[in-house]
Amino acid sequence: MTLSTHSCVVKGKQQVEVISQRVTYQGEGTLVKISRGGICGSDLHYYQHGKVGNFAIKMPMILGHEVIGTVEKSDNSQLKPGQKVAINPSKACGECQYCLTEDTNQCLAMRFFGSAMMNPHVDGGFTQYKIVDTAQCVPFDASLDDRIMVFAEPLAVCLHAVNQAGGVADKRVFISGVGPIGCLLVGVAKASGAREIVCSDISPRALTLADKLGASVTLLANDEMTAYRAQKGAFDVSFEASGHPSALTRCIDVTRARGCIVQVGMGGDIPQFPMMTVIAKELRIVGTFRFTHEFTTAVDWLASGKINPLPLFSGEYSYREVDEALQFAGDKQQASKVQLVF
Repeated sequence: MTLSTHSCVVKGKQQVEVISQRVTYQGEGTLVKISRGGICGSDLHYYQHGKVGNFAIKMPMILGHEVIGTVEKSDNSQLKPGQKVAINPSKACGECQYCLTEDTNQCLAMRFFGSAMMNPHVDGGFTQYKIVDTAQCVPFDASLDDRIMVFAEPLAVCLHAVNQAGGVADKRVFISGVGPIGCLLVGVAKASGAREIVCSDISPRALTLADKLGASVTLLANDEMTAYRAQKGAFDVSFEASGHPSALTRCIDVTRARGCIVQVGMGGDIPQFPMMTVIAKELRIVGTFRFTHEFTTAVDWLASGKINPLPLFSGEYSYREVDEALQFAGDKQQASKVQLVF
């Protein structure tokens, strides 16, 4: 079975276009008709800079890893045509030392949608039809709002971050940087029983969204936090979601002795890292990267209404307008999460 598909392809810095391709389904895996996709920060980096970190675009690559769709054909009889599915963009090898211990986000041969880490690159999900491993499909009810369900991937990132902290129930939580991921962290912390959630950001607009997701207190980044530094810090858990070096230093200052800091945002090295403070306060600083089983949990949470991400929804564009959509999504004065419709 061969189908024509239109795909949103990035070719380099400020170079994106919609091209025609062919998809041939031969009975293995699941053929999905993509209905909607969310634009992520990494999509913006590939568009704005032609790279993410040290991984530059070397050949045309389909963007997108936050996608949902409907089943056309599947090798699993339980996935009937028309079944709505959220697609887990992670395809781990299942054989390396990390996969065998279920640490699949650390897979040595991970094929993650829309990533230039490998050469050839791994195509993403911003296309009308895509064949995926059937295990990547997580079904959800047709009555649910597609605008909500497309948040499954970023929500899974936040669930994993909270799990890295060992949970937040009845804890005081600080979140530095409330872009889309930071705001979803607010929602996860609220739904997970955090006692207090204090947020900081340079953007009043972002802080307004954090309020809507359940923040207890919101502060501009240059606001005084002396009260939170007293007695070796006020917060049990801090999430640094901006990637800015000064933000991590602030987290170190306001996290209580023997507390935990989870580094979520991707940023550069810190020239003068306050090592002695970390040692003296016996702080735990842990990284968090993508997710494992949390993707299925994210679909469940969205389906049940445990968290409502719609305050972050900033608008939608036809996939044919991908250039305009990426430009709008990159305007942080106006946009939070922008979605493409296929």
